[in-house]
Amino acid sequence: MEQNAPAGGATARRILVVDDEPTIAESVAARLRAEGFTVDMAYDGPAAVAAAGRFAPDLVVLDVMLPGYDGLEVCRRIQAERSIPVLMLTARTDETDQLIGLGVGADDYLTKPFSLRVLTARVHALLRRVERAGQGHGTITVVGDLRIDADQRRVWREGVEAQLTPLEFDLLARLARRPRAVLARERLLEEVWDWADAAGTRAVDSHIKALRRKLGADLIRTVHGVGYALEPR
Repeated sequence: MEQNAPAGGATARRILVVDDEPTIAESVAARLRAEGFTVDMAYDGPAAVAAAGRFAPDLVVLDVMLPGYDGLEVCRRIQAERSIPVLMLTARTDETDQLIGLGVGADDYLTKPFSLRVLTARVHALLRRVERAGQGHGTITVVGDLRIDADQRRVWREGVEAQLTPLEFDLLARLARRPRAVLARERLLEEVWDWADAAGTRAVDSHIKALRRKLGADLIRTVHGVGYALEPR
């Protein structure tokens, strides 16, 4: 396990990079350090969970395929202790695998091979989103049978609380700002994820599926070729 602090002792966001391929882990870590982040590394599941507890990172870059136990189990364990943004790396392109990752608390994913430039942009975007989320104004939104508490970041439908990941919450809150209005995938990607990339619209689709699974299939309407609309009862 390695770590690196920014020059001059300046405070920096801390990122945990987890990948069992040293070449990939070191390349990602080097690029993030060049961006001014403090970086820790782990190469297997148990070491990743231990590092997350020891270093309290601001974000985790996490490979799915790991020895010990896989990235999905790592994600479950670290999210059970503290809500941390997780960017998953996967060699799999199957949407089911990506949905499973999102379902255990990952915020975003990249499919290998990936560009370090794109990875860095995703990391910055996730951290900006977390920063915005910490600036809540304590407002409660009630839309039909849906209740959203922005301060506590909690959601209920028909009085039953749903456990959402941070990104799922932000996506739902954005849709709830304009009930029944259709929002394009590209717009949601830009406003919720804070980055614009047509290829990333699959991330929007995956998170919408996760929201439907947790809150009911009837809550969000698909407008084919355009985007989504919140349709509360």
